[in-house]
Amino acid sequence: MFYDIYFIYLISGIILLPCIFISIWASAKVHSTFAKYDAMPTSTDWTGSDTAQMLLERNNLNGIRVQPGKGKLTDHFNPATQTVTLSESTYSSSSVAAVAVSAHEIGHVLQKEEEYIPYRLRTVLVPITNFGTRLALPLVLIGALLQWLTAATEIGNIIVFIGVCLYGLSTVFSLVTLPVELNASRRAKNMLAETGVLVTDEEKRAASKVLSAAAMTYVAALLVSLLYFLRFLLYVFLLVGRNRK
Repeated sequence: MFYDIYFIYLISGIILLPCIFISIWASAKVHSTFAKYDAMPTSTDWTGSDTAQMLLERNNLNGIRVQPGKGKLTDHFNPATQTVTLSESTYSSSSVAAVAVSAHEIGHVLQKEEEYIPYRLRTVLVPITNFGTRLALPLVLIGALLQWLTAATEIGNIIVFIGVCLYGLSTVFSLVTLPVELNASRRAKNMLAETGVLVTDEEKRAASKVLSAAAMTYVAALLVSLLYFLRFLLYVFLLVGRNRK
């Protein structure tokens, strides 16, 4: 038993190390890229809020409110309240980075209006994933206890399986989120090119780099989620295996 526990902690540590490095790298990349191009002003002097309002009007997206928010890189679109919240680093800034981030959020508004399938799927998954991940570990423990304390082995197996599937919803959510974010960035690049908010090729390349760096955080999130799921499976296999012995 001691060797089983030692083995599982060793493997878990090996799995967690890349999670930590991936998260740190992705976060550092997006912040450094944003900081670099936050110092590059747009030739048109458009701010993040100006860009958002203009893109909403251009695409006939009525009823969407653009409001300032707190923090840095906390920009988001809330479909429930029909609001685009731009962080302090975006709302009043006329940098290329701020304009790119603002256009990305309008990309999400367009996804909702056009009923983009991955966006709709992600919206449906949000409450299910939040609920499922909270239940996952308790269900696994209940299933393992049924296997250990009673003769209801099959029922215990089913409950453990349900718990594993519920935990896996977080990975599925990350998988669905990736195309949503990549698509929003692609829409942002197209809109900025079509409207002339960014004039020079240097500005367009800079905006593209900002959006690409942001997209990498979601690639990293998917990898981290997958590694955490594998770690969770290792714990489940150890727990179930010990009960069977």
